Amino acid sequence: MVKTNHSEVSEFMLLGFSKSQNLQILFFLGFSVVYVGIVLGNFFILVTVTFDSCLHTPMYFLLINLSFIDMILASFATPKMIADFLREQKTISWWGCYSQMFFMHLVGGSEMMLLVAMAIGRCVAICKPLHYMTIMSPRVLTSLLLSSYAVGFVHSSSQMAFMLNLPFCGPNVVDSFFCDLPLVIKLACKDTYMLQLLVIADSGLLSLVCFLLLLVSCTVIIYSVRYRTASSSSKAFSTLSAHITVVTLFFAPCVFIYIWPFSRYSVDKILSIFYTIFTPLLNPFIYTLRNQEVKAATKKIRNVYMYV
Repeated sequence: MVKTNHSEVSEFMLLGFSKSQNLQILFFLGFSVVYVGIVLGNFFILVTVTFDSCLHTPMYFLLINLSFIDMILASFATPKMIADFLREQKTISWWGCYSQMFFMHLVGGSEMMLLVAMAIGRCVAICKPLHYMTIMSPRVLTSLLLSSYAVGFVHSSSQMAFMLNLPFCGPNVVDSFFCDLPLVIKLACKDTYMLQLLVIADSGLLSLVCFLLLLVSCTVIIYSVRYRTASSSSKAFSTLSAHITVVTLFFAPCVFIYIWPFSRYSVDKILSIFYTIFTPLLNPFIYTLRNQEVKAATKKIRNVYMYV
């Protein structure tokens, strides 16, 4: 091992999913298709909303930022994972591992807060429809967006601060396809029980606050539409169900992984894949599949393209 200022370990070895060569090739093809779908799906939302002035509303402003975050969330580890399927030795440098953990918590924390911001926007749109554009002004939207990134940065920085002085002098095998914070902490050459509790408290506090805010917004929406007409209530519940689906897909795997960080299970790899890859893939379809405005914008862009 090459000695560095922070430890004797200069790289980590990722175990990935399987040692079978046939499965490696199958995973390579499958995840390559999924990753291309994530990039194209979210890029499609960015282009559609940007070039159609009819979609320049608060809801779509937050949606394109969610698509941007989803592309980063899917890209911090997926390209390397895909490339590793064709390698026998799946290694990553110490700073590469550190960067993966930093961006994972940065983007994850930012997405949690952005989902809260989207919930607030939906709550205002349903409860105060006549004042929606006034309340959700460009200044408020910018503040919500910057707050999301700021919370993600503070959360990630606080997590990574625990890692800087940890000594890594021996074990360097990470039983995952990317550097996951609880797994890497366990490899340190010291007792990390209290440190793992701090990691749980940090991640758990952010998740709990975001979940409670989302729960409050959903309760307010349900309470406000109980006396409305059937068509109005149906539209509100359709919007609410889409948001609840996304929140469940994102929060459920994170909660399971970070509640039991001391004993790992093989199912954790599946859950990690779920919220880092499949959630960014499903988000564009959940928010746009039944959206008539997006369908109309898509048809308009297609007609322009055909004309050109």
